[in-house]
Amino acid sequence: MVGPMIRMPSRDLGPPWLFPLLKSSFFIPCEIHGDSHKSECNMYCLDCMGNALCSYCLSHHKDHHIVQIRRSSYHNVIRVSEVQKFLDISGVQTYIINSAKIVFLNERPQPRPGKGVTNNCEICCRSLLDSFRFCSLGCKLGGMKRDPELSFALRPKQSRDSFMGSESEDSSTPKKLLKTSQFNSSIEAGMSSEGNREAADKYSGSSDEGGNFTSWISPATPPIGNHRNARRRKGIPHRAPF
Repeated sequence: MVGPMIRMPSRDLGPPWLFPLLKSSFFIPCEIHGDSHKSECNMYCLDCMGNALCSYCLSHHKDHHIVQIRRSSYHNVIRVSEVQKFLDISGVQTYIINSAKIVFLNERPQPRPGKGVTNNCEICCRSLLDSFRFCSLGCKLGGMKRDPELSFALRPKQSRDSFMGSESEDSSTPKKLLKTSQFNSSIEAGMSSEGNREAADKYSGSSDEGGNFTSWISPATPPIGNHRNARRRKGIPHRAPF
């Protein structure tokens, strides 16, 4: 006797266009513009969720959200700058290809794990860096079916004021100018507390004397004058060698 079928509660496994995107066939001739030059399908409309598009098809998708798919080692990839506008890709390993950061769309099984590898993709066992769990968007989608804590939903960004503290009082002021003003105020405080020129020279000197102020400025402020000549001007006698 067959027991009753248990239906698991449905979960949000990403936007509705994600699964059609992962299953689409890219870099094939367009069915409509196949006779035209450069009619290869490497675009996808997130609003229509249909088949892949070529550059000639874009005229029918004005004001739609279009992403471009690229290839790397015969695998489909998408730039992080494009996909992170719609998905939270945390946990997915990123790569740098042609000076652009990308993620792979689908899994890339590895026949044999590399030597000394301690971290693998939880779905296809691809070798990964220790800080990642999945090698592609498709693998993260598979991991979401196991781990209810995973999600593609974008998290609201926290306000800059909670991280920057007092510097958020004037967010339009560059950090370099803020740090420079702190440097100048520190020098003035040192001059008023000591009350002489030597204290000012000490605070505005090289990193050997203090190291805190000059490290705030990039590039670092070079040392002022020659310490050996400065000591001679102060009248310190020099003893003859024995």
